[in-house]
Amino acid sequence: MFKSLGVPEIILILVIILIFFGVGKLPQVGESVGKAIRSFKKAQSQEEEEETTTTKSSAKKSTNSKKTATKKA
Repeated sequence: MFKSLGVPEIILILVIILIFFGVGKLPQVGESVGKAIRSFKKAQSQEEEEETTTTKSSAKKSTNSKKTATKKA
């Protein structure tokens, strides 16, 4: 998506942001963006952790059911 985004394009985006928000609001905007990114990464890692836990518990259940079926036979 952003493979062709080079240095000139990034500089242009930063200048537009600077003009739009002004120098006074820029630290607040940066802080808000940083918090949003951290929150997103935290939610993503929690989701991956839940998937791993779910996969492990499913594997344990299938192993236990196989053992039970073997004992009954």
